[in-house]
Amino acid sequence: MKVEVYVGMSADLVHPGHLNIIRSASKLGAVTIGLLTDSAIASYKRLPYMTYEQRKEIIDSIKGVTNVVKQETLDYSINLRKYKPTYVVHGDDWKEGIQSKVRQSVIEILAEWGGELIEIPYTKDISSTRLNNAIKEVGITPEIRRKTLRRLLNAKRSLRLLEVHNGLTGLLAETSQACVSNEIYIFDGIWVGGIYDTLYRGKLSKESIDATSNIINLNDILESTTKPIIYDVGNEESKGQFCTNIRTLERLGVSAAVISDKKSLKEFSTNSNFSYSVKKLSEKIILGKSALINEDFMIFIAIEEIYTIKNVADAINACNLYIEAGVDGIVVNCYKNNSKEILKFCKDYSSSSHNVPLLVSVHSGSQISETQFFDSGVRLVCYADHLFCSAYNEMEKIAKMILSNDSFLINKAISIDDFKKSFINSSL
Repeated sequence: MKVEVYVGMSADLVHPGHLNIIRSASKLGAVTIGLLTDSAIASYKRLPYMTYEQRKEIIDSIKGVTNVVKQETLDYSINLRKYKPTYVVHGDDWKEGIQSKVRQSVIEILAEWGGELIEIPYTKDISSTRLNNAIKEVGITPEIRRKTLRRLLNAKRSLRLLEVHNGLTGLLAETSQACVSNEIYIFDGIWVGGIYDTLYRGKLSKESIDATSNIINLNDILESTTKPIIYDVGNEESKGQFCTNIRTLERLGVSAAVISDKKSLKEFSTNSNFSYSVKKLSEKIILGKSALINEDFMIFIAIEEIYTIKNVADAINACNLYIEAGVDGIVVNCYKNNSKEILKFCKDYSSSSHNVPLLVSVHSGSQISETQFFDSGVRLVCYADHLFCSAYNEMEKIAKMILSNDSFLINKAISIDDFKKSFINSSL
């Protein structure tokens, strides 16, 4: 009787530990590799660097592998009951953490037909995490970064982004994570540009900052991150300048550009809500798409005046025309005073069977939770002003402490040595 052995793995960065597992498994019988899909991997950690097809080609070529099949989830149950292997082979490093429940499930399912879990001692001094950190130190190519947003949209139901303003805040978006109920949460991407990028540099007028300054700031963020970037270009008057801008962003490795339906952002004011016609914006989308070199780069449109439209159907009709023009995503801004209206729009938009993803830029004070947005069909949630506003408030507080000579409170602030330690740890 032929002995079937099942090995589940991501195999994004193949190292001696993977080869040791496969070698050990092949001694037991015919090895089937359950290769986790992008979706399965992205459900518990960041998207793999290589696509499923690239990873499959590598695993297929390894001596001792009989067959490679898709494992669509982190959970093994579907594939185990389908192939009913005599053995499942895995490293012994999954007894704790997020995969401990998966391990227990494997043991219980194998017991249904008398199968056995074989655990191989963890290979010391090598791990995918260390290799990932090494890749971060080297950086990422523009081509790989540019493609990542589309891959994430195909792999995950919902994405979480953070707006950043410089290399330091970019590093926070890159490295921050939280463990909740044994699940790891990270930011999937980065938003750059817009009014808060302007305010960070002490300017109220976007036009007062030249294009060179914008590119220098963007390069700082590109240098300190590897995650996909969505860049807010606003609404340039010149169509030729717009095409030049998106070609530059495309070349740098940015994943998407966002244009706005506001005619002018000359001042940070709610009174600057003047829209181009839907027709002119549709023409601009068509022009921008035709200027692109490859299909990876995306163009989104921000519906800035949605909160002035009483009839949501009018806004959705405008979105339909933008979609016909080839737009890749719709963006709406959610503030404290328009939260309910935006949520209603999201529900109505999502119920209209649109394939074009909806992104909500959530500002401080919004009354709607992330879960509510995702449940309403929103694909991407971006936290817009949270870093900027919280940082400014804290810096203003410290400045006043210094003026009031409140040494006790000043000493409670983080020391430069502690900051450097935290910065170094984030960079690793």
